[in-house]
Amino acid sequence: MSTQRLSLTRNGQIRYQLKTPYNDGTTHVIFEPLDFIARLVAPVPRPRVNLTRYHRVFAPHFKHRVRTVPRRTRGRIDSGKPLAPMTLAQRLKRVFATDIEYCPIIRGQRLVLMC
Repeated sequence: MSTQRLSLTRNGQIRYQLKTPYNDGTTHVIFEPLDFIARLVAPVPRPRVNLTRYHRVFAPHFKHRVRTVPRRTRGRIDSGKPLAPMTLAQRLKRVFATDIEYCPIIRGQRLVLMC
């Protein structure tokens, strides 16, 4: 939508000039202000709605999905991956480059107690 083709009429309605005329010769469209706003917000998705939708074979409840989509193999757990998420101290060190487990005064390890 181009704001350059948008104008306000004398009686407070919104006039939108079309880029190319319709087949019937219409060159502009006139809206009431609330109708215009409703048309503007209609294509905006609702918050927290997944925008990717899967159909047919890739749909989550497709009856033949087991035969078409490969399953994950149940192998050994990779020993290189951490078993637990990062601790708060590790996150602070990563984000702020501050090691709260090291004390510069005594030049040694601190004991961090979490409540």
